[in-house]
Amino acid sequence: QLQLLESGGGLVQAGGSLRLSCVASGIAFSIGTMGWYRQAPGNQRELVAGITSGGSTNYADSVKGRFTISRDNVKNTVYLEMNSLKPEDTAVYYCNADYRSIRSTNLEVWGQGTLVTVSS
Repeated sequence: QLQLLESGGGLVQAGGSLRLSCVASGIAFSIGTMGWYRQAPGNQRELVAGITSGGSTNYADSVKGRFTISRDNVKNTVYLEMNSLKPEDTAVYYCNADYRSIRSTNLEVWGQGTLVTVSS
């Protein structure tokens, strides 16, 4: 089983920056695409950014040019660098990973979430 642990959330003023980290631990044959999602109160969870094991990335239109996703496959860690933050970026940010278990089962795992609050 794989577990994800996020860190780096907090309170920041509009225009500021934060860096989120998500470490994967446990036993897996391989880890595939990792991503960051967010959910604001009253809203559905939405994809913010994703990155494949090969480094290909995709972003939500609302964060393009401001957020950067990256990963360190040796450390099994994915990062989300968030710049020029806006109050509408306020949400709980969740890390997600697709992985293959040692029994060759394709699985998905979520972190517990980290709160990002952007004040105006």
